[in-house]
Amino acid sequence: MDELQPAERFQESLPPLTAHEAALEANRCLYCYDAPCLQACPTHIDIPTFIRKIATGNLRGSARTILEANFLGGTCARVCPVQELCEGACVLGRDHTPIQIGRLQRYAVDYVQQRGIRMFQPGPPTGLKVAVVGSGPAGLSCSAELARLGYEVTLYERRELGGGLSTYGIIVLREPIEVALREVEALRDLGVQVVTGHELSERAHLEELLAAFDAVFLAVGLGAVPALGIPGEEYVTDGLAFIEASKLDLAHLEVGRRVLVIGAGNTAVDAATIARRMGAEVTVVYRRTEAEMTAYAHEYHFALHEGIQYRFLTQPVALLHRQGQVVGLECVRMELGEADASGRPRPQPLPGSNFVLPADQVIKAIGQEKPRLAQALGLALEGGYIAVDDAFETSIPRVFAGGDCIRARGVASTVMAVQDGKLAAQGIHARLAAARQETLL
Repeated sequence: MDELQPAERFQESLPPLTAHEAALEANRCLYCYDAPCLQACPTHIDIPTFIRKIATGNLRGSARTILEANFLGGTCARVCPVQELCEGACVLGRDHTPIQIGRLQRYAVDYVQQRGIRMFQPGPPTGLKVAVVGSGPAGLSCSAELARLGYEVTLYERRELGGGLSTYGIIVLREPIEVALREVEALRDLGVQVVTGHELSERAHLEELLAAFDAVFLAVGLGAVPALGIPGEEYVTDGLAFIEASKLDLAHLEVGRRVLVIGAGNTAVDAATIARRMGAEVTVVYRRTEAEMTAYAHEYHFALHEGIQYRFLTQPVALLHRQGQVVGLECVRMELGEADASGRPRPQPLPGSNFVLPADQVIKAIGQEKPRLAQALGLALEGGYIAVDDAFETSIPRVFAGGDCIRARGVASTVMAVQDGKLAAQGIHARLAAARQETLL
């Protein structure tokens, strides 16, 4: 690995299927009636149909089947936990190898997107306008659905590039940045105006949007990585910033020789993998055990295969530094007690068990804070997240929300955010259609 250039260490984990490989894999599918894979997909892609179209050489038709149900089919083909969803439900998985649904989906969607083939046209104009705030998966999905229904959509993004998490926060090994940007361009092809460098930060801004648009959809994601609350924290590297730097400027990414990553979710695995691929000796530090990790099992085993070490039942208590340089992480050993509010055993420190792990870089990847913007906008909350009704409308009329910012229940993921965007678009459409009907009466 050391002989490879940095960019060569970050090729996609799975290479694209060749035409021959895709045909062979597609012809393994049993095309089940009432297919369990379809039921397991949160966006309800008609998986047997798109695979059958690949088998018959109809790649445009296959991509259309996928993208009609999931506008971010290219992203989800790469980042969805298919082992837990569609492939995990495949009937062939009981006695054989499940169909490689994710790779087949990627094969079909990449075929049209790499060639710039436009799959959809804007719907007949309704004369109504909707503002979408946030260009992550929920925002892109909602914008696409509304544009296809004939709404004039303006998508606002506070960053320089559109795509949100897909662009900035998913490791290149899983999704190259160009895949996310292709989906933003496909949205522009639908007539959506994408405005970058525009941030919604206070209630007055929201009132301005409500005055200029018939509805507003908020897809603002989550907040920053929370503080560890330990001495020396100012020398800790933010995990999300670390991943972002690896995507935007890998050549100048600063990586230590001995790296510790605090946390045990998928972001921690991603940050650890980047450091490992850059040649570091990497250890993940987690205060509970393997059984309580929030990372998917396949991500954990991937990390082990990469040579990443784990220190369980270990709680950081201080970052040690000398003349501004990290030299170690003081930790205390933990034991598990009664379950806490999360339903997992509460870790408790063992008195007198402090020890030091040597390191020259410490990265924190301990999740993200709940969306603080919700309070600034005066929205009702549920468990710290934006509260919405069954139509995804918030406590403020004509303001809708979806994605991670509403995820008070369930698991936050790209595919769930995409589905939120679809359902919210339907809710917006129903709300505005009803309002127009009342006006006509």
